[in-house]
Amino acid sequence: MKDTLKPGIEHELRFRVPKSKTVPALYPESAEFQEMPEVFATGFMVGFLEWACIAAVKPHLDWPEEQTVGTQITVSHTAATPVGLEVTAKVKLITVEGRRLVFEVEARDDVDVISRGTHERFIINRAKFSEKVRQKAKAVNRAFEGEPSPAS
Repeated sequence: MKDTLKPGIEHELRFRVPKSKTVPALYPESAEFQEMPEVFATGFMVGFLEWACIAAVKPHLDWPEEQTVGTQITVSHTAATPVGLEVTAKVKLITVEGRRLVFEVEARDDVDVISRGTHERFIINRAKFSEKVRQKAKAVNRAFEGEPSPAS
């Protein structure tokens, strides 16, 4: 990470809500979701807030070798946003503790504040992280195939 990664970094991201980011699109397999209103889904809103946080710190990391992963999010979702409205995320880095980053986040549409809260991310080494994930998948695949795992 670069010396410029410090609390106070702010970023704003805008996005026009398409039909593909509404509640029915979140899990097309869910009959319950299919019956719900076509408004910006909370799950997609969380991803949008994460995107804004990633964009905020990317210039301050040795990207793509260093990246960040979300580890905690505590946000409200207090207003529905219909298709076609623009959503703006405003994020501010408030804490840097080693590899741990904490952001204040807010999202609003053309009419209302739709979300406020905090989001925590950790800086990772992409190659090491990917190797750990590969090893985890390999262990699970062995278990499904009936092979003992190395820990057995």
